[in-house]
Amino acid sequence: MITASALAKVMVELADEAATLRFGGAIAELIEQSLIITLQGDLGAGKTTLSRGILQGLGHKGAVKSPTYTLVEPYQLLLGAVYHFDLYRLSDAEELEYMGFTDYLTDARLCLIEWPEQGQGFLPEADIAVALSQSGEGRCVILSAYSACGEQLVNQLANQLNWGRD
Repeated sequence: MITASALAKVMVELADEAATLRFGGAIAELIEQSLIITLQGDLGAGKTTLSRGILQGLGHKGAVKSPTYTLVEPYQLLLGAVYHFDLYRLSDAEELEYMGFTDYLTDARLCLIEWPEQGQGFLPEADIAVALSQSGEGRCVILSAYSACGEQLVNQLANQLNWGRD
């Protein structure tokens, strides 16, 4: 799915769910431009938890549920329209066309897309690709930037939080 080389990359170890939520909040604080963020990882790796942290960091006060069965959950926040996609149940990437995926992109300030590999060939290039994996009781998270605005956010995050790059 990702065809270009990453412009910037950050890896961080998160101890638990609370740390994952805080990390999502730190990402949210730096969002200034429209972005597409993809989230990849096995079941239970923390994709929805990180998405919840981002959405809460953007000011969402209610519950954040995984859109596994609905494919998309829309949020109207101060930032603008935010769409949280979960493509796990997608059987064919072409289904995205039938559900009006490109219309969401036109309106969105932020798209969070879990299981982007299910939409391969139809999804646009991500600004930031997030790879999550279990690491003991916590999570290992790698953010890779593939656009100028993604690179800016990843670099700011690395500098602000004093996290190392790989």
